[in-house]
Amino acid sequence: GLIQHQFPSRPVNMASLPFLPGNTFTDPTKQQFHRNQTLKYTNGYALPKKPLRGIGGELLPPTDINPAELEVPDANPALTYGQARPEPPQDFVPAHVAFDKKVLLFGGYFKQTVHESRDEFYRIRPVKIYYYLEDDSISVVEPVIANSGIPQGKLIKRHRLPKNDLGEFWHWKDFNIGIDLIFYGKVFHVCHCDKFTEDFMESEGIVLNSNERIPNDPYAESRRLPVYQYETPSSFDKLKQFIEMDRKVLRFYCIWDDRDSMFGEMRACILHYYLVDDSVEIREVHEPNDGRDPFPVLLRRQKLPKDRYNTKGTYIGIRRIFDSTPPESFPSCVLELTEREVDSWFSPADFAMGKTLFMNGRKFLIYDCDEFTRRYYFKTFGVKEMTPIDVSSPRARDAAAQRTFPPYNGFGLPEDSLRSEER
Repeated sequence: GLIQHQFPSRPVNMASLPFLPGNTFTDPTKQQFHRNQTLKYTNGYALPKKPLRGIGGELLPPTDINPAELEVPDANPALTYGQARPEPPQDFVPAHVAFDKKVLLFGGYFKQTVHESRDEFYRIRPVKIYYYLEDDSISVVEPVIANSGIPQGKLIKRHRLPKNDLGEFWHWKDFNIGIDLIFYGKVFHVCHCDKFTEDFMESEGIVLNSNERIPNDPYAESRRLPVYQYETPSSFDKLKQFIEMDRKVLRFYCIWDDRDSMFGEMRACILHYYLVDDSVEIREVHEPNDGRDPFPVLLRRQKLPKDRYNTKGTYIGIRRIFDSTPPESFPSCVLELTEREVDSWFSPADFAMGKTLFMNGRKFLIYDCDEFTRRYYFKTFGVKEMTPIDVSSPRARDAAAQRTFPPYNGFGLPEDSLRSEER
């Protein structure tokens, strides 16, 4: 019989065969021909992963070389893959589409001369200058103010404004803060701009000046009503003064020295100061057989100014404006003075023992007061000593010493005899 030789099976290394036709064999045991993943996701991030098996599931030889180290530093993809295809040019966008609804806003003012008016010489009229980027047109609008009495609103309609006679027009490159723009012979001063205009000008390389404040209109300021000021009432108001000081009168004994005039003499008077309304009254003291008319009131009760001729106030047209003016500005035809013309009035602090006061051109020397007045000055001003002053004349002292009364005649009472002598 035939002798069959049995050879052990061993794997044949195909890589050792020369790469020639007929030496390439297909391994029928390979069934997986996919490429393993080289990326993995960790916490949502894609990270590189070194594969362990190649195509067909073969184990790759171990290597410690980083794939990034295998890249050539100066590699130029264009040398390997050719020149990249150039990008197509962008579509043309016209100006009316690119700058649609984009407007530069500048704020300013212009001065309007006012003729034939003594109250004002010019007016400040604020305006807003709109520059439309889509067609380089400009419009000027004045904000409408209620009850201004002047036509306001759109001053210059939207169109391209000529800059000069050479055919040039105003451009946004000519605008800046703090400059004057001349539109049809009228000068507009630019003071500020909005945020979009500032960002646009800075993006184009134009540095804007600092913002300016639009000055106030003198005529508008004169028509503006003053702000109402709330004043806290004092603890001692008119009502409290009336309640607490009613029927409380300071009484001073004084002498009217009229010896400077012809046939003048010294007359005794009583000065009453009413605390309820700060008014003053002067009464003349009559003596028996003094030869004068029996009119006791020398000066009626009234608020008395310290200086009758130091007044303020003047007339301008039909309006009266009170300010600090010379004394002769107060009209002499007005006899009564009010608190608007006089600043200082007589008060209890102006009266003192032995002090000479000038009231309406007359000299009054205070020489004594009553007990209530002493207590009031001690409580209010802390004045302790108010010693009376002897102002009696030698003639009066001699007359008082030589005066004698007749004895009682038996009719009636002794007081009746003394009373008849006083008459």
